[in-house]
Amino acid sequence: MTTKDDFSPAEWETVLEGPPTAGLMVITASRGGMFRETMAMSKAYAEARAQHGESELLDEIVAAKPRMEHGKFHSPEELRELGLGQLRDAATLLEHTATAEERDDYRRFVLTVASKVAEAHREGGQGISPAEQQAILDITTALDTAGS
Repeated sequence: MTTKDDFSPAEWETVLEGPPTAGLMVITASRGGMFRETMAMSKAYAEARAQHGESELLDEIVAAKPRMEHGKFHSPEELRELGLGQLRDAATLLEHTATAEERDDYRRFVLTVASKVAEAHREGGQGISPAEQQAILDITTALDTAGS
């Protein structure tokens, strides 16, 4: 089983920042609903904590509050570019460190956070806006390109 101790402090921060980065990318993809979407991200963490014991790696990730370095991104475009790179880096770290099941759990959790955020606020009469759908697709692609 993979744990926090299998990573350097910088690597662990990269892994930890993946889910909130994905959530923030979706939040900034469309206007409006920021409060609901932020609450949806917190709820995704709480739900994952309730499943404690299924994955030691995921347990350690969700035990930490979702957080990101304040001021790390200066625009939605920079968030998208650097956020996707950060997600690729996290996936690559897990590719070299974690089991296939743990990698799948991480990927699933990141995408759950992104989806819950997107579904939290109807925009333009749609449950998920086209911009949010694109953000989720970009996140999925970044997570699938580890080691490429």
